[in-house]
Amino acid sequence: MASSRALYESFLLNNVSTISTLESSLRSITWFLPGRFKDAELASEALTTLLNVMSMYHDTLLAKVVKSNPGYRPLIPLSLHTRFTRAWSDKVSQYKWVARALEIIRFTELVIEMGLRRKVSVQNRWRAIIVLELIKASFRLFLLKITHRPLVSPPIPERDFDPTMLPPLSNSSSPTLAPSSPSNSPPITPDHLRNNHTPLPPHSLLTTPSGSAVEDYLLPKALTTSDVKPSLSLIKTLSGPREWLAELIYVLRPLAYVSLLVADQNSRERSNRALMIALFMELMSRNLRRTPPPSAVLERAEYAKRDKDMLWYLLRGTIWDNYTRPKLESFVSRTSHAPLLGLLGALVKDWIPLIDEYYYYTAP
Repeated sequence: MASSRALYESFLLNNVSTISTLESSLRSITWFLPGRFKDAELASEALTTLLNVMSMYHDTLLAKVVKSNPGYRPLIPLSLHTRFTRAWSDKVSQYKWVARALEIIRFTELVIEMGLRRKVSVQNRWRAIIVLELIKASFRLFLLKITHRPLVSPPIPERDFDPTMLPPLSNSSSPTLAPSSPSNSPPITPDHLRNNHTPLPPHSLLTTPSGSAVEDYLLPKALTTSDVKPSLSLIKTLSGPREWLAELIYVLRPLAYVSLLVADQNSRERSNRALMIALFMELMSRNLRRTPPPSAVLERAEYAKRDKDMLWYLLRGTIWDNYTRPKLESFVSRTSHAPLLGLLGALVKDWIPLIDEYYYYTAP
């Protein structure tokens, strides 16, 4: 088992650029699979789930490789989100494993729902969805208890470096790889030395810039407050019951939404109680949360992401039934004979039934 893992890690590190390109290409293909054949949406989501889980494993391995090479310096500094989540993962092991488990559930929840829809009754499927939401809420509350700070999404570090810029594979690249003998191949000639007959273009630093050009060059390189803050302190701790209540409402909102959906299934007319209460909880959390100062870049970015996610309510409940779906169906019918827009309309037409049938396509 250990040797197989070592061989796979060696293969990944030696072909990281090709694997990254393959992952990106497969992700693009999954958008066009639904509606192409029977159970195409299940095949598409299974492929997406596999890619997401494998990418998370690859990111973990590549982060270990970068950490084991102290001489490696990325061209672009780490993002604030990566600094914050990596610092908490390194400090508290429970945070790392709970955050990873939460992401794995998020990656697999839709394919689990698709499998349950084909194997069990409607009541059991909704019970399983409630259990998944209960587990996710418990994990988020546990992360909130550890950090005492607003949760960020995703709670694990993201890949924010170019894998092709990784240092060459060495003895310390992976803890599971056996020491390798030094390579006898000659060093690769840099691109700028392969053809000495063609003059290189003048570098921007060697030209005489104007005053505005100097400012445009120096301002992005100036240190900000977030650059010098410790990684664990990029988001200020929650203080006071108002801020805690805002975060608790936000965490429990998905569980309340799906619970009310299940409770309203027995009613003869479709109720919008779940949608209204979930939207009310969203707005209440937004009004109760604190207003971070301009220097709190990471917290402001997280709140901006939450505000954008409110657009998903256009695909839920009676808003979807009475407003959004008729608009999309009208767009599909009007563009069915258009040369280029017809392709987009056909793609939208294939996705409309999936929004009706599966909860996790538009779940909060």
